[in-house]
Amino acid sequence: MILLNPNEISFPDPALLDSESGIMAIGGDLSADRLAFAYQIGLFPWFNPDEEILWWCPDPRFVLFPQELKVSKSMRKILRDKIFTFTENTCFRKVLEECKNIYRKDQDGTWLSDELIDSVVELHHQGIAKSIEVWQNDELVGGLYGIQIGKVFCGESMFSKVSNASKAGFINFIQSHLDEIELIDCQIHSEHLESLGAKMITKKEYLNILKNNSNYES
Repeated sequence: MILLNPNEISFPDPALLDSESGIMAIGGDLSADRLAFAYQIGLFPWFNPDEEILWWCPDPRFVLFPQELKVSKSMRKILRDKIFTFTENTCFRKVLEECKNIYRKDQDGTWLSDELIDSVVELHHQGIAKSIEVWQNDELVGGLYGIQIGKVFCGESMFSKVSNASKAGFINFIQSHLDEIELIDCQIHSEHLESLGAKMITKKEYLNILKNNSNYES
């Protein structure tokens, strides 16, 4: 694990660093420039409130290839019946705040600090971060946000206030962008996303896909 210099935007190359835990570095800051650079090289921040920032590149990596998306019969009916409507980037900060405040079982807090939200909003203004909103009767009932690096979309967080809202938003987003996205980076395993077709690939595979589908050059 490498200790980062908060005055210099740099990271260890995750392709050259092995870590059983997946943690590549610690410290640094949450500036928009550092966040953008981190995602470009395959890192993401994930840490507990009031603790040091941890930068991860797990091996294996949990991802979803859009063409492998699985939609259950019940979800197909929900989408067909137009129970929800969907928008993109209409209330970006609100989606982040809802992701921050939503109750999550077995979690005492959230890693989405006000500082991080401000930086991700700045990335949104740069066209890097995007949100998907899910509406029901003109009320925001679900959503998700992520960071897009070329044709790789790094899903960061989602929320639901009614059953199936975020899942419907996630499915609609993928189906609406099949020509634009090669890979959804789900980062850490969850049964919810596995049911939609997400699976594990090696860190090496992930980094190669990221490099081949972005403008970043190491």
